[in-house]
Amino acid sequence: MAVIATIRDAIGDPRTALTPATAAQFVKAGHEVLVHKGVGVAAGFDDASYTDVGASVVSAPEALKRAQVVLSVGRPPQSALAALAPGAVLIAQLDSWADTADLDKAAARGAHLLALEKVPRQISRAQSMDTLSSQASIAGYRAAIVAAQTYGRYFPMMVTAAGTAKPASVLVLGAGVAGLQAIATARRLGARVSGYDVRPAAREEVTSMGASFLTTTVTAVGEGGYARELTAQEAAAQQEELSAAIATFDVVIATAKVPGRTPPLLVTESTVAAMRRGCVLVDLASSELGGNIAGSVDGQTVVTDGGVTVIGASAIAADMAPAASDAFARNVYAVASAVLMDGEVRVDPNDDVIGAMLWSTAKEVAQ
Repeated sequence: MAVIATIRDAIGDPRTALTPATAAQFVKAGHEVLVHKGVGVAAGFDDASYTDVGASVVSAPEALKRAQVVLSVGRPPQSALAALAPGAVLIAQLDSWADTADLDKAAARGAHLLALEKVPRQISRAQSMDTLSSQASIAGYRAAIVAAQTYGRYFPMMVTAAGTAKPASVLVLGAGVAGLQAIATARRLGARVSGYDVRPAAREEVTSMGASFLTTTVTAVGEGGYARELTAQEAAAQQEELSAAIATFDVVIATAKVPGRTPPLLVTESTVAAMRRGCVLVDLASSELGGNIAGSVDGQTVVTDGGVTVIGASAIAADMAPAASDAFARNVYAVASAVLMDGEVRVDPNDDVIGAMLWSTAKEVAQ
């Protein structure tokens, strides 16, 4: 049987890749589970909750020294990557579009690095491993809640003794996993909701949830039903057509995130300036590379001179660390199960799912 360990990543993400529930599943299957001391505290899981299900709490060096399978939310520190034993398997979101020198060194020493961001989502058996989708769903939900909390008026129509308050008008840009969850949540909160996506097929998904579909002349359908990157001419036309419509909404939630690449600018500076005082914009695509909304700063809330609030929120799923960890850990458990065959670690580069995630091949896709 294998030794499985979880450690903290380099940025101190409050989520954890191993919850007591998934630790119990590994223990039940006969594996030894090592938990880096305090790894689950920020997500609501103290060390005792792991030892109660049969795991052992150890230091990070001991975990790395003994583990055959290492679990982490994001890329571990360089020291941890350097400590991976030959043949050990690391399962984490590796940010494989960023500097990869430390990943290359670990792979060269014989460690098997599985990048969760490279899960081939179009393959049905990989869907249970898809951390991007599970975390995007949480992000969409949270974005609607944050928008409602920030907006200074009601989301639903309210009839009071002082008169009737009209419902907020909410526009969700992007009808992927995060966008659809944002639409559903804003609808539950009573807002008037519209959705937008460059994929014509998204219209049916948006309207089936009781929202209106905002239409432009720009369409862009890529492989597997995903949107392709727009040309410069298409992007300009999209911005022009969207600008007039966006300025009429009270709340805008933008979800068109492209990992490792500059996200499309959907709400321009002039559009933000044209919006009414008190409007709220939440940008789930905000990053150091830019965002869907001009002026968004990741991890910060900015209020413009015109009184419009712009929230940069690429890591918003981590705000719900307990729920996000539950989902993330289940995804990781599914990946780990695919490389634990009859109690032994077996990484098959020819497997259509594992091979797509394996760093030696994943890095070629990222470049």
